[in-house]
Amino acid sequence: MTAPPSIPLRTGWTTGACATAATRAAFEGLITGEAPDPVTITLAGGQTPAFALAFAEAVGGDAWRVGIVKDAGDDPDVTHGALIVATVRRLPLGAGIRFFAGPGVGTVTRAGLPLPPGEPAINPVPRAMMVAAVEACAARLRVPADLAIEISIPNGEKLALRTMNGRLGILGGLSVLGTTGIVIPYSCSAWIHAIHRGVDVARAAGLDHLIGATGATSEAAAQAYHGLPEIALIDMGDFVGGLLKYLRQHPVPKLTLAGGFGKMTKLAQGLLDLHSKRGAVDLTWLAAQLPDASSDLRRAIETANSALEAYQLALAEGIDLPLRVAQVAWAVAAPVLRGQGEALEILIVDRQGAIVAGTGLRPLH
Repeated sequence: MTAPPSIPLRTGWTTGACATAATRAAFEGLITGEAPDPVTITLAGGQTPAFALAFAEAVGGDAWRVGIVKDAGDDPDVTHGALIVATVRRLPLGAGIRFFAGPGVGTVTRAGLPLPPGEPAINPVPRAMMVAAVEACAARLRVPADLAIEISIPNGEKLALRTMNGRLGILGGLSVLGTTGIVIPYSCSAWIHAIHRGVDVARAAGLDHLIGATGATSEAAAQAYHGLPEIALIDMGDFVGGLLKYLRQHPVPKLTLAGGFGKMTKLAQGLLDLHSKRGAVDLTWLAAQLPDASSDLRRAIETANSALEAYQLALAEGIDLPLRVAQVAWAVAAPVLRGQGEALEILIVDRQGAIVAGTGLRPLH
């Protein structure tokens, strides 16, 4: 039987695009008494998507509020289905456009992010999109573009617990994000963005040692081992390359990479994206790391069911396979940093949270 053709994944819209559409509709409602539904905006790439309104209403006679339900397409975005609400109010002539965080939108509390502490977590590109949409609408309607824009996301504070905002020092809710306005399913751009911002925040705080971990267990073990604060922890997931390449341009003196045996084996094999879709543990390669082991052990590792079984087979023979993997992983990661920083360390953590191998912080120079 022929396999059915694959169905293309559906793209979606960023929180910033939804906030821009809601703002434009609310502004037009404020001026004309009627909000356009659907409302169309222009993205940076020239696309002109239309958004249906969840609601549009006057608020107290001097403001309008519009809500749009975010559609992230087929991406598992935490904000898919969230209601993005823009409330707009006129400001005195010459006041310009000002942004405010409503309920469910966070506030920046740490340096190092694209916005200074105290500002609502509405990123620069969405701000620019909203400004452009309001100014274009104001020019068409021949009115001043002096406006207070408040973005809120009902339930946003709870949704933010599933993001990295708290670690970045964004408190009270979600961020309004987006650079193109379009969400590409499974592009993982939001995760990589959070990795970069985590580095920026840590650098701004003056930290000299960061931990990049593949998961919660390895992160907790590495944090306890070094006694570092939460702000030093970078949840890199599978994106070790994304972290290393960013640190090449934005270095810190010391870096620890921590992960399980399987993930660190992939790094040692030369993979900088550790996701299963990018490659599996090569058991033949793993066996080749034990040239002094018996041929029986090497064959057993080559035919093992998993990296964990290979590790256990070597352990039973008294061979420290994790240490060998950690050493090779260090040799793979170090050149990516290109000497930016002082020292690099690899830690391998088992499923119970015990550190089973480590290279120590070895100089990069």
